[in-house]
Amino acid sequence: MSSAAITSASMALPGVIILGGAHNALALARIFGRKGVPVVLVSDDHPLPSFSRCVLRRLNWPGAASADAAKWLIERATKDGFQNWLLLPCADNDVQLVAENQDLLRATFQVLGTPWSTLQHLCNKQLLVHAAQQAGIAFPKSYDINSVDDAARVDAVFPVVLKPAMRLARNAFTSAKAWRAETRDELVTLYREAAALQGQDGIVVQEYIPGGGEAQFSYAGLWSRGTPVAELAARRTRQYPVEFGYTSTFVEIVDNDEVMRIGRRLLSAANFEGLVEVEFKFDKRTGEYKILDVNPRSWSWVSLCEAGGFDLAQSIEAALRGDAPPARHAAHGHAWVHVPRDTAAAILLLMLGRTSLRGWLGSYRQQLTWAVFALDDPLPALLEFPVTLGRVAWRTLARNLPSLRLHAKSVRRDIETKLL
Repeated sequence: MSSAAITSASMALPGVIILGGAHNALALARIFGRKGVPVVLVSDDHPLPSFSRCVLRRLNWPGAASADAAKWLIERATKDGFQNWLLLPCADNDVQLVAENQDLLRATFQVLGTPWSTLQHLCNKQLLVHAAQQAGIAFPKSYDINSVDDAARVDAVFPVVLKPAMRLARNAFTSAKAWRAETRDELVTLYREAAALQGQDGIVVQEYIPGGGEAQFSYAGLWSRGTPVAELAARRTRQYPVEFGYTSTFVEIVDNDEVMRIGRRLLSAANFEGLVEVEFKFDKRTGEYKILDVNPRSWSWVSLCEAGGFDLAQSIEAALRGDAPPARHAAHGHAWVHVPRDTAAAILLLMLGRTSLRGWLGSYRQQLTWAVFALDDPLPALLEFPVTLGRVAWRTLARNLPSLRLHAKSVRRDIETKLL
């Protein structure tokens, strides 16, 4: 660790177990590891965080959706001596697992989070509409569509956006985050495809709110017992893909009192506890910030908290103790960037005429936090490209494997027929 790192003696946490995640898990591993706190990654997915020198061990497991997943965690903690370690879920399905099994898991781990009975009203976009309405928060107009026939008859203003109500399983729909339909025929076609992947009860159809990165905002923070411990407002200036990004590529801290106020109102009404990012889009047609999504976990650019001036690890420890200090606010003038993806996004925006070279390069004049690169932890940055390439190749092969097998059988039958 760096010479400036705080030793583990300054923190009472015996260790941290990070469940799943990629860039957000890597950031959390560094945040705790640089303070000398042991970090163990438990994942069945992205290997990138495991290459960090801040990760003591990586444990592969069956995954949050497997039977007895909570029991597996408890048994492993007992076997390896992880009792009383902090359990931090970093992926959506891991969040649900921990929230549904809080009482059981708290007998072994330290857990900071909201029970699933409350949390599902924020995670599920179909229920989020009602939670926002009760809190007096604007949200995109939603259409009541529960079948292909409904999609063919609905009185909608196009374009519209189709979104998964929750992103637990990985498929083309959840990976894309949203699909845009320009016409009724497109809506019917896309709804049919989404229903085949997600089920008819797992689809939300909403109005399309125009605007690019200049209209995309987030409230992010750490909450304890319905009160903010640390918080910030950010603009998600660029994302990839540029239309409906599955990941942000350039995020900057901004002063936005309205986003802060709305985020606090929603989370306070839910008596929220834990890490959270609330996504909004500013609708210039109505002058409102409309809520899009709630991510009750660490977010990809969580390292921006440290850059902005507050100690996230110490704040989490304070929240676990039940302390309620005045909320800490991150300072603006700081930005987070994932350079390869941001370069791809910026080039496409340049081609579309939605940004300028001067604007793109000028955004880098702020104090930057890198998504992967770190001088004291360089290996993840060196391995990110080959790891990503390998994962894409493997998924492509796995997706096409059944058809490849059928083709091989057909070729073999042809050869055998000719030989006979």
